[in-house]
Amino acid sequence: MALLLTACGPKQKAEEKMNYPETRMSDQVDIYHGDSVADPYRWLENDTSEETGDWVKRQNEFTFSWLDQIPYRDSLRQRLETLYNYERVSAPFTAGKERYYFKNNGLQNQSVMYRVNPDGEDEVFFDPNTLSEDGTVSLSGLDFTKDGSLMAYSISRGGADWQEIYVMDVKTGKLLSDHITDVKFSGITWKGKEGFFYSSYADQNGSKLSSKTQNHQLFFHKLGSSGGDTRVFGDDNNPRRYVGASISEDEKHLVIQAAMATSGNQVYLIELEKPGYAAIELVGGFEHDHDLIYANEGKLYFLTNMDAPNRKLVMADVNNPMPENWQTIIPETEHVLSAGQGAGYLFAKYQKDVLSHVVQYTLEGKMVRNVELPGQGNAAGFGGRPEDTTLYFSFSSYIYPSTVFSFNPKTGASEVYMKPDIDFDPEQYESKQVFYNSKDGTRIPMMITHKKGLELNGKNPTLLYGYGGFNISLQPNFSTTILVLLEQGGIYAVPNIRGGGEYGEAWHKAGTKMQKQNVFDDFIAAAEYLIDNHYTSSDYLALSGGSNGGLLVGAVLTQRPDLMKVAFPAVGVLDMLRYNKFTAGAGWATDYGTAEDSEEMYRYLKGYSPLHNITAGTRYPATMISTGDHDDRVVPAHSFKFAATLQQAQAGAAPILIRIDVNAGHGAGKPTAKILDEQADKFAFMLWNMGIKSLN
Repeated sequence: MALLLTACGPKQKAEEKMNYPETRMSDQVDIYHGDSVADPYRWLENDTSEETGDWVKRQNEFTFSWLDQIPYRDSLRQRLETLYNYERVSAPFTAGKERYYFKNNGLQNQSVMYRVNPDGEDEVFFDPNTLSEDGTVSLSGLDFTKDGSLMAYSISRGGADWQEIYVMDVKTGKLLSDHITDVKFSGITWKGKEGFFYSSYADQNGSKLSSKTQNHQLFFHKLGSSGGDTRVFGDDNNPRRYVGASISEDEKHLVIQAAMATSGNQVYLIELEKPGYAAIELVGGFEHDHDLIYANEGKLYFLTNMDAPNRKLVMADVNNPMPENWQTIIPETEHVLSAGQGAGYLFAKYQKDVLSHVVQYTLEGKMVRNVELPGQGNAAGFGGRPEDTTLYFSFSSYIYPSTVFSFNPKTGASEVYMKPDIDFDPEQYESKQVFYNSKDGTRIPMMITHKKGLELNGKNPTLLYGYGGFNISLQPNFSTTILVLLEQGGIYAVPNIRGGGEYGEAWHKAGTKMQKQNVFDDFIAAAEYLIDNHYTSSDYLALSGGSNGGLLVGAVLTQRPDLMKVAFPAVGVLDMLRYNKFTAGAGWATDYGTAEDSEEMYRYLKGYSPLHNITAGTRYPATMISTGDHDDRVVPAHSFKFAATLQQAQAGAAPILIRIDVNAGHGAGKPTAKILDEQADKFAFMLWNMGIKSLN
C-alpha cells in the first residue's frame, strides 16, 4: 500500500486551532454533596428549543464542510456501496401454513418481507420502504396469530424507540382499524384472535425524545375496539421501568417479566382461562435474571443466573411454580449459557473464550448431540415451533460472511441454505484471538483481523472497538463496512473487556459501579498491546464505541489523550452525573450507580465522567462525535454538551467535530443510505487524520 503522509487536516496549518461554531455558555451550577459543578451547556438538553436546533444546524454545516475537503471521501462511499450491494436473505419462519423471510437486494434502505405462496413462488408481502421516501420508517417488530391469519406489527419513525402498532389481514393485505401509538420497549403477543398484549409507559410527559420514563405497564388491546385498552399489569404506586410478556404455546398461560433496571427481574404468572388477569408472583425482588425460553402444556422453561452466575436452564411446573420447586434441566458449567427451543428440543449455546459451541438437548435435559458448526465463530438461531421439522441457524466470524444453514433436528445434519455473494475473498485475511493482561493482571481476550502477511511495523491504521457493559458479549460478527479498512491494509481489533457477559456474571460485575475503571483499563491495555507488538502506534490508532461504548471511548479519550490519533464516541453516555434524568436512563443504575446514591458514588462517577474530565489547554486527538436527533435512548444532549466542551478546551490543531444524523435514532432501523454515509465519513476522517493522503 503506497501511503502519502501529512501532519495536517484539509486546508489547516499545523498547530492552528480551528474556529468552531460559537456555543453560548450559561452560569448553570448544580450542587452535589456540597460540591458546586458547573454545567454551562445545560441549555442544549432542551431538544425542542430553536436555539438548540440552530446549534445543531451550525455544527453540522461545520462538520460536513470539513469532511467535504477530504479527496477520497466519495471513493470510500462508492467502495462501501459496492461491498454492501449483495443480496441478504434471512432464515425463513412459518406462521400458520405460510412461510416468510426477509430479503434485501443490497442497497434497499429497509429489508423486505416475502411470503412463499402455495405454488412455491416468492411474493412481496410487506415492504417497509413504502412507508417513507427516505427509508427512515422501519419495521421494528411483528407477531402473527397462531393460525397466521392476522399480523400485528410495529413501526419506528426516525429510529426512535417510540413506536406505533398496526394490524393487517394476511389474506387481503389490508389494514384493520386498530392503530396504537405511543408504544415503547414493547413486544406484541397475540391471545388467540381476540387481541394482543403490548407495553407502554403510563407517565408520558414533556418531550417524547428526552423526558424521563418510569412507569412501564402491560396492556391488552381487544381487536376492533376503539376505547381504552385494558391494563393487565402495572401499578401506579409501585412502578417498574420495563415490563414484557410471553404467552405459552397452548395459549393458556401468560408469563410477565418486570424489571427496574437492565439487570434483575421479577416473574409473574397469569392463568388466561381465569377471568381478571390475576397475576401470581413467582419471583420477587430484582436480584437475578430470569428469561422465559419456552412454555407449553403447563411447563415453563427459564434461563436463570439465580445460584448460577454462568446461568442454568430450569423448568417450572405451573401447578407448583415457585423457585424452590424448579427442576434443573441444563446445569451451570464453567462456560456462559444461552438457550432456545425449536422442533421440541432445547439448544444450549455456550461461549468458550467468546466462541460459540452448541449442544442439543431433549426437553427433559438429555443430551442429544454436539451440533457441528462450520468453524470458530458465532452461531445464532435454532428457534422454531415445536412441530417444525427443519430449523435454521446463522454462522459468522470477522472473516466469514453471515451464512444461513438449514438443520435437521432428528439427524443433526446441516447444509448451506443461503450464502451471500460478496466481493470479498476470506483467504486473503486472517482473524486470530490473542490474550493480554490488563492493569490488574486480568487476562483479556481480543480478536485481531487483518490481511495475511501484514507487516508489523507500527504504521498500520487500526480501529480498536469496544463496549464493556450491561452483560453484553461481543462475539465475532462479519461487517462489510470494516472491509474498507482491511482492504487499505488496516487492522480491526475487538477486545472482550470486563462489564460484558463473555465470562458470566462475575465478569459483568467486575466492570460496574465502583469497578467501572476496570473497563477503561482493559481497553487501554488492549491499545498498549497493539502498540507494543507493533501492529500499530498511537499515530495510527483510532478508538471506536457506541452507547455504553461511547462512554468507554469518551473516558479513555479524557484519561489518555496521548494514546490515540482518532476517537469516535458514538451515541455515548457522556454526562455521568445526569444520565439518569432522561428517558429510561435510570434503569442503567445497576451498571453505573448514580450521583444521588452516595457521596462516594458521586465522586467515583465524577472521577471518570467524560464530560467532567475535559481539561482546558489539553491537546486532544482528532475526534468525531456522532449522535442522532431522534435518539430517545441515550439523548443527544450527552454528545452536544461533550462536543461543545471539547471544542472549547482543545489546545491542539486536531479537529473536534460532531456529526448529528437528522431523522435518526440510537441506531436500530437506520436506512442503508444513512449507514453508508456515516461509515464513509468515519473512515475518511480516520485515515485523513492519520496522515494518509491517498488510498489503494
